[in-house]
Amino acid sequence: MDRRRFIAVSGLTAVSPVLAQAAAASAAAGDADADLFKHVNFYDDGLGLSSREYAVLLERMSAGAGIEADNYSNGGIVAELEARFAKKLGKQAAMFVPTGTLANHIALRKLAGADRRVLVQAESHFYNDSGDCGEILSGLNLVPLAPGRSTITVDEARDWVGRSAGGRVPMKIGVVSIESPVRRRDHEMADYDELVRLSAYARGEGIRLHLDGARLFNLPYHSGRSLQEHAALFDTVFVSLWKHFNGMSGAILAGDSAFIDGLYHTRRMFGGSLPQAWPAVAVAAQYVDRYETDYAQAWQLTDRLLALLAQDRRFKSRKLPAGTSRYFLAVSDDPQAFRERAKQRGLLLPRPHPQTGEFAMQVNPSVLRSNAEAIAQGLIEAAKA
Repeated sequence: MDRRRFIAVSGLTAVSPVLAQAAAASAAAGDADADLFKHVNFYDDGLGLSSREYAVLLERMSAGAGIEADNYSNGGIVAELEARFAKKLGKQAAMFVPTGTLANHIALRKLAGADRRVLVQAESHFYNDSGDCGEILSGLNLVPLAPGRSTITVDEARDWVGRSAGGRVPMKIGVVSIESPVRRRDHEMADYDELVRLSAYARGEGIRLHLDGARLFNLPYHSGRSLQEHAALFDTVFVSLWKHFNGMSGAILAGDSAFIDGLYHTRRMFGGSLPQAWPAVAVAAQYVDRYETDYAQAWQLTDRLLALLAQDRRFKSRKLPAGTSRYFLAVSDDPQAFRERAKQRGLLLPRPHPQTGEFAMQVNPSVLRSNAEAIAQGLIEAAKA
């Protein structure tokens, strides 16, 4: 175990603040809400808060020190979060954006400038799941590379730089955009060493770089590289506020001051300057500083859980070689019936794969609401029923 991972895991026997916050929220809400903050979910990137749970946490914040409201997504708690994320990512400045799709879009739009060819992963969210917004709204020409893989190699990028420059009408690649971890690859991370080489090559060619880091805060535990080491390879980086940090919505886009300065005008042009964004992001402020520790502790518990389940021949699990927050669980039982029985025990599973019956299980801090032995017992009982 390398030094960074050791630091992340050490001291994890302490009670997680997630548990403390959940217990306090339930007590503050009264007996009617006694069942809040108890479910363990295996499908979400975060705690999977219900609307009532989110409202309870928001009320607690409002009743305490209070929440300083923003004005059209500027100032207040929004500005506080922007500053915190900029510091964590090692960037000079950051800006709130209401969705990750918009964060990716306006980053690539500005980075590209007049050089509108953008190299992207064929499996990336922006290429597959954004409705061609970059092409339609900003005239970007997305070139998909590395189909079926998470990592674009330097050789692939170099080939397209040469091909673009050598056409009858010479074109320049403006941006290389990387998503890591890659959702469509079961949250597999791009190879860090190859990213270092790709970043150095692109910068040598005057090509800008953007990181879709929606789930970036999971990477240090698995890669042994810090947030700032990952972010330093790119000119801009976006991080989701709702995936890990349980916000209602939103994203943070970070870069140098010259890049972020004035970008709120583009945000407004695309309808992204919410009159008041604080209800969407306030809860996220509670989880930012402790997420890496909670995630490491969640994986420690998960490894213990998988060891316990391995003692029962009805369960089989597997991990991806370059995986992050996902593992796969199979049970020798009717998957749908097993899922329903697990739900009755407060264990919320994703839908099984329609062909294999496997469950794509997400590791998140909701497991810290229980312990490995209790979760294993619940799953074993669900298989027995």
